[in-house]
Amino acid sequence: MKRRRFFQTLVVAPAASAVLAQQPVATQNPAGPPPAEEMPKLEATAVDQVADAVPHVFDAAQLAALRKLGDLLMPPMNGAPGASEAGAAEFLDFLIGQSPADRQQVYRTGLDTLNAQAKTRYGKPFAGLDAAQADALLAPLGEPWTYDPPADPLARFLVAAKQDVRTATMNSREWNTAGAAGGRRTGGTGLYWYPID
Repeated sequence: MKRRRFFQTLVVAPAASAVLAQQPVATQNPAGPPPAEEMPKLEATAVDQVADAVPHVFDAAQLAALRKLGDLLMPPMNGAPGASEAGAAEFLDFLIGQSPADRQQVYRTGLDTLNAQAKTRYGKPFAGLDAAQADALLAPLGEPWTYDPPADPLARFLVAAKQDVRTATMNSREWNTAGAAGGRRTGGTGLYWYPID
């Protein structure tokens, strides 16, 4: 059992036992199974609605900046979902949390730098910027590509995040489902990352 399902079951189990305890005790019917009106009726809830994913590595401001960055780098188009619809930021939060410390530092520093530059220039965090303001901060992505990684920490982060957001979006269940529904041929139909448990 995956960790998230285990904890979700722990959350639901006490509620289910409390509901069952409130049901009247049915008497045994030796002639067969109890009538349908004596069977307890339980309202079922999808486990994903009971518990939400908790950020692993990024704080709230960093995760909001990563979501905004994902929206800008991979918006929805031509019937395909964007990074937000695919949950790319949440997946990257898990992935970066399991990555080496230097990769975690690149992301944390990059997201903090985006937020700091946004507050300095526009008086609000990166997640609150409009498209034109955000584009001004993402100017390092317009630099010509080279074999060597950029020396600037923000540029290094943006290059890594661009690739990671794209990969996480295109390998999501939502992207796969939209591709199959739209008749697009995808190389790995049925193969995608599953939400983190």
